[in-house]
Amino acid sequence: MAAAEAADTQLMLGVGLIGEDEGALPRSPAPQFGLRLGPGWPLLPRSPAPPAVRSDHLSTVEKDTNGEVLWVWCYPSTTATLRNLLLRKCCLTDENKLLHPFVFGQYRRTWFYITTVEVPDSSVLIKVTHFSIVLTAKDFNPEKYAAFTRILCRMYLKHGSPVKMMESYIAVLTKGICQSEENGSFLSKDFDARKAYLAGSIKDIVSQFGMETVILHTALMLKKRIVVYHPKIEAVQEFTRTLPALVWHRQDWTILHSYVHLSAEELEALRMCPGYIAGFVDLEVSNRSDLYDVFVNLADREITIAPLAKEAMTMGKLHKEIGQLIVQSAEDPEKSDGQVIQDISLKTREIFTHLEPFSEVSGDGEKLVLNFEALKQRRFPPATENFLYHLAAAEQMLKI
Repeated sequence: MAAAEAADTQLMLGVGLIGEDEGALPRSPAPQFGLRLGPGWPLLPRSPAPPAVRSDHLSTVEKDTNGEVLWVWCYPSTTATLRNLLLRKCCLTDENKLLHPFVFGQYRRTWFYITTVEVPDSSVLIKVTHFSIVLTAKDFNPEKYAAFTRILCRMYLKHGSPVKMMESYIAVLTKGICQSEENGSFLSKDFDARKAYLAGSIKDIVSQFGMETVILHTALMLKKRIVVYHPKIEAVQEFTRTLPALVWHRQDWTILHSYVHLSAEELEALRMCPGYIAGFVDLEVSNRSDLYDVFVNLADREITIAPLAKEAMTMGKLHKEIGQLIVQSAEDPEKSDGQVIQDISLKTREIFTHLEPFSEVSGDGEKLVLNFEALKQRRFPPATENFLYHLAAAEQMLKI
């Protein structure tokens, strides 16, 4: 147990793995190749990203006794596009009337967090049956915002007015603290952003997919498009939030879009991302092969590689070794999830070292590029050579 705790602490403190930034989206993986391979290893250019929408706002959505859903309050402001998107995410508008206590996701680099509650008879909100607290922010931290929005919900139930909520919201934005009338204080610093990256369970993923987990690892290494389907949003979010940890060296949760609808503006934003993990609860997405390279039917425990991605995703001896390591590590009852992540990261480091001898400084001297002829002369097995070539492409190391 002590060894497991030490490994998790190393991951959080950044022993060759974690960066220093807190309270913001993790930096793009491309600039640092994730792991330094030796002295003078240059920075790589950032991948293009969709333009950000305005972050940091708080809203309230109510469902009244007549069944109408109203966006009743917002601070400081938001756009009509984002408002419509958040109403889609809010379960108050669902026809199936299922209550989702907490959902989260990302749209154009803005994270949204929505907590929904049923109004008890004792509340001052006499004409309201349910309401949602909707909060957007620039950072990925579901645990932090679930706790904070629960506090705001209790305030709204008690006072029936947004004034107290706004005061607490501003206090957290400016001072990182607010008073909770029932449970002391809420402190932003109690929710280390790096803990959010470790909150999911790699071991659970491996228990579901075994050796096929290497397909997910390969897709993430090559910055492919992964779509995950399950009819329950809670299952989708728990699974998808964990996947970026398979490529821990990148520390990149910006690729996560854990709750996506098949709407035009959401799909347009998704297509602007070079690679992503996107979660859906609509089975229709299985017919949208234009959206994915790898499709995960979480309900049926099936992983499918799209025809156009099969060449880049060809598996060989190297992938078998990686898969065996992942399974062996995950099935070890003495190892924590943090230790499993560390084992995978060390194997990832080995993979990148395979590229080092075949890299050379580009003509402009700004970055390393792959010398493909040198790679071919090494006579790796075809699947390994193919994988290393596509990995170099994903890291923007091909000569233009």
